[in-house]
Amino acid sequence: MKVSIKKLDVDGIIPTYSNKGDAGMDLTCTKVISTTKYQVVYGTDIALEIPDGYVGLVFPRSSVRKYDLQLANSVGVIDSGYRGEIQVTFNKTKSNGKMYEINDRICQIMILPYPQIEFNEVTEFSKTERGEGGHGSTGK
Repeated sequence: MKVSIKKLDVDGIIPTYSNKGDAGMDLTCTKVISTTKYQVVYGTDIALEIPDGYVGLVFPRSSVRKYDLQLANSVGVIDSGYRGEIQVTFNKTKSNGKMYEINDRICQIMILPYPQIEFNEVTEFSKTERGEGGHGSTGK
């Protein structure tokens, strides 16, 4: 699948797969947009034209455990209509902790298809073995 990408600055780095068979492509930070006591926002200097029917999902890389950061929204969602810069916000877990540096790979993106859902309102659902059993309902 081909996706149009635009560098918004010469520093923008086109996302790539690190290894054959990887699901996510690494995004690289090219600048710090803002930083506060609690958060840091990184810019990537790239924008995508994600096709209709697809979504870009931004996940932390496993290397985030080496830093004092957590992806602020757990998973970023980039809708197909968005044409702006991909920016990534992290919550700081320590006020003077280890941060990403410019040109570090900071997260990964997957571009996946999704269905358009139409809800069918009903008064009752079909019966299942689990039913309405929630957290811990299986006793395991």
